[in-house]
Amino acid sequence: MAENWEGEAKDAPAAEEAWDDSADGEMTNEMKSEAAVSAARENGGMAGKYQKAYGAEDGNTEEYSYIEENGYRNVADSPLSTFSVDVDTASYGNVRRMIRSGSSIPADAVRIEELINYFDYDYPEPGGDEPFSVTTEYSDCPWNEEHRLLMIGLQAKEIDFENRPASNLVFLLDVSGSMYSDDKLPLVQKAFIMLAENLDKKDRVSIVTYAGYESVVLDGVPGNQTAKIAAALEDLEAGGSTAGAAGIQKAYELAEKNFIPGGNNRVILATDGDLNVGISSESGLTRLIQEKKKSGVHLSVLGVGTGNIKDNKMEALADNGDGNYSYLDSLYEAKKVLVDEMGGTLITVAKDVKIQVEFNPEYVAGYRLVGYENRVLRNEDFSNDKVDAGEIGSGHTVTALYEIIPGGAGGQNLKYQKEAKPVGSTELLTVSLRYKAPNGDKSRLIEYPVESESYRQDMSENMMFASAVAEFGMVLRDSENKGSATLESVMELAEPCVHGDSDDYRKEFLELVELAKQ
Repeated sequence: MAENWEGEAKDAPAAEEAWDDSADGEMTNEMKSEAAVSAARENGGMAGKYQKAYGAEDGNTEEYSYIEENGYRNVADSPLSTFSVDVDTASYGNVRRMIRSGSSIPADAVRIEELINYFDYDYPEPGGDEPFSVTTEYSDCPWNEEHRLLMIGLQAKEIDFENRPASNLVFLLDVSGSMYSDDKLPLVQKAFIMLAENLDKKDRVSIVTYAGYESVVLDGVPGNQTAKIAAALEDLEAGGSTAGAAGIQKAYELAEKNFIPGGNNRVILATDGDLNVGISSESGLTRLIQEKKKSGVHLSVLGVGTGNIKDNKMEALADNGDGNYSYLDSLYEAKKVLVDEMGGTLITVAKDVKIQVEFNPEYVAGYRLVGYENRVLRNEDFSNDKVDAGEIGSGHTVTALYEIIPGGAGGQNLKYQKEAKPVGSTELLTVSLRYKAPNGDKSRLIEYPVESESYRQDMSENMMFASAVAEFGMVLRDSENKGSATLESVMELAEPCVHGDSDDYRKEFLELVELAKQ
């Protein structure tokens, strides 16, 4: 196995280049995508996959950032693993749409962490003043009998919606010609009306539209004026080109104008991402959002549509705008995101949440983080409060899985080799987290040691279902790390976790797996 590990001396330069800061010449996902497509077309072997993914066939112009799956890391060389949390769920909704329509699924459309985090898990509620609880579980790896699996689960504090802070919301709608179909602007109009029906007089709502130019439809209307908000939304029609950057700038202007100190100030962008006028590249839009978020205004992104969705741009906008990214393939999903999980979508309980795991080489020879490829951070960025990370909303759960190769490894001058903690420690690893208060600028550190004796052969229902979803993602991606995973094994893992009192989303997952088998 060692020859497949990443992070050895011969691989180190490439890994460092891929995750270096932009100031030092970062190779962004956008650049990786272009390089991968170019190489695929030159080499032939992967051309079909990438042409399908990037729209070179059938008139499909959907775009997805290239994902280079996390490989195994040798603990002797890389005892630390650091990443940002991710509460985006867009990939699951998008994959569901493809399965239901019988479309082929580009590998880069499948972000495994977003599939896992689409679902709620039964983690304990946080106690005291902590914004979230931390749960860990260690068991066997279902898709590789020689490996084990670590689950890290976060449960955010649930804020009673009646006692929530006031919201200053700007609905930013793409009304360009590409948004005319029923699964785009009409769906978005209904979705925003559902959200508006749950606001009250302490809230403020603005509406900005953009096509060839931006237009202010409403400016700071009280949230209880539901009829006025609904009428303004229903009057919108699609047509024209897409000057997204101008609309974003105008939306932030209104959000700053109506800013509520201590409130939830947020722009909610609904689009297919097909921006074609003004600043329209992924990198250009990212720079714009990074500048705008300094105002304290968050950005949530709602993706819609088929055939021309620019997933790469929408994900980049949300990731850099201190927000979240969801894909609406139906009113059913709109209700989940904007009504049922309204608090999690709109109310941040902790920001810049980072996780760092230190593995004890006495018990762990190697490891692989499942998913989170575009959330990996440099180890030194963990304690750097200037480095941005993900947010957690009210009631959200966040789950991460590590595939672990048990065994011994050489020593490193880290925690487990210091005199205060000799190699003989019985700790398997330590999970460290940093986070900031929603309006804070200084992070807080918390640590959770995990004992080697915490191993249990029988998984909890939480871990079993998360493992099933991870397997599903690996099978859809045809991952080289999927081991023995098949759609049949996904069902075997998931079915015991879905019963009478399970939510409809887990029940639907079983239906999707059956559809995928067909």
